[in-house]
Amino acid sequence: MEILKAVLAIGGMGLIFGALLAVAAKIFEVKKDERIPLITECLPGANCGGCGFAGCAAYAEAICNGEAKVNLCPVGGPKAAAKIAEIMGVEAEEDERMVAFVACAGTPEVAKNRFLNNQDIDCHTANRLAGGIKGCTYGCLGCGSCVEKCSFGGISVVNGVAVVNRNLCTNCGACIEECPRGVIIRIPYSTRAAVFCNSKASGKEVRAVCDVGCLGCGICAKNCPKEAITVENNVARIDGSKCVGCGICVEKCPKKCIELINKTAEIKVAVAVKKR
Repeated sequence: MEILKAVLAIGGMGLIFGALLAVAAKIFEVKKDERIPLITECLPGANCGGCGFAGCAAYAEAICNGEAKVNLCPVGGPKAAAKIAEIMGVEAEEDERMVAFVACAGTPEVAKNRFLNNQDIDCHTANRLAGGIKGCTYGCLGCGSCVEKCSFGGISVVNGVAVVNRNLCTNCGACIEECPRGVIIRIPYSTRAAVFCNSKASGKEVRAVCDVGCLGCGICAKNCPKEAITVENNVARIDGSKCVGCGICVEKCPKKCIELINKTAEIKVAVAVKKR
């Protein structure tokens, strides 16, 4: 009987505590927005971080909390944005599609190496080895760390330089974050011309290490009829929203480091498609 009483007492206490916990859970329940799972279903589930949040679920929650726009998913694009906007009862703003771009044309034929390339090392290791294998300390190292980070097969190494396939790029930013040189930047998909150089060195230093490096001379900027080109830190940059693709900068550039970009094809390294 004593054992039975103890069992009943413990069981009774368990029922009381369980009931108290159930009541407490109900009282302190954090109600989750019913729109979050609906929005999550509209997203591709890539969890790439391109939206600026930890994953698709986190992004969906941020939208419902009014902390994020509905069109930040680079993978889902306009279609996902439209569906999410419908759920949220708002209009989806149309932003310019952005893609990654490798601002370098320093293939082995035109960019001098200080020592032989070791294909078995990553870009970070190569960059730490006396500043990298290339004479230019701003150019693409070509070891492919960015390729490994891209979940969408949008980047590859061609003749020692990384090349972005704009049709596959989702602008997730993984390759940009991975590059130790900062050679990969974002440009609008509609950009008609781009400068294939990232060097901040002086013209004299550039000439010594690369045959196609930007000299920062400003000839392109002076001749651009739309004032779409500026020179900052010894390197030219083109404002894609102003550029009309007239090709004057391509013609005037003394180092031929500016190329027109074919919007329907993969960006190609300048020296690989044009004999100099």
